Amino acid sequence: MFGNLRIAAPATPTSELDALLGTFHLEQHRHHYPHELSLGLARRVAIARAFVVHPDLLLLDEPFVSLDERLVNELRQELIALVEANRITTLLATHDIAEAVRIAERMIVLDGHPTRVVADHPLREPRNERSDTFVSRAADAIRSRRRLV
Repeated sequence: MFGNLRIAAPATPTSELDALLGTFHLEQHRHHYPHELSLGLARRVAIARAFVVHPDLLLLDEPFVSLDERLVNELRQELIALVEANRITTLLATHDIAEAVRIAERMIVLDGHPTRVVADHPLREPRNERSDTFVSRAADAIRSRRRLV
């Protein structure tokens, strides 16, 4: 698994790779091969590999699909912390509206054939202040295509 990070960024100092392993709680899996990892661990490795190259733009396509809620909550917080700390523009594609409300600063909703933008919602509430009630109400408003307040 450590080799996956090293391949993505061969010149990165080992100390930086170790720090990234720590961020994603992967230290004990350092010597495991990809086929030895659970789906959740494999997702952590994929996100860590994306960050090891210090991207200006991070594209995520359903990064938390098929994971249990506890793990999703952990990964979401780790992802948000890294994105904010590194000031990385991130585009997240997801079908989970509540997940998008928890993560996004702006949501662009696509629909139809051919696909078109049907809504553009800025989320002004700071991420760390978004309660479950806020997330639920915002997701319901987006589903019914009402304007967010």
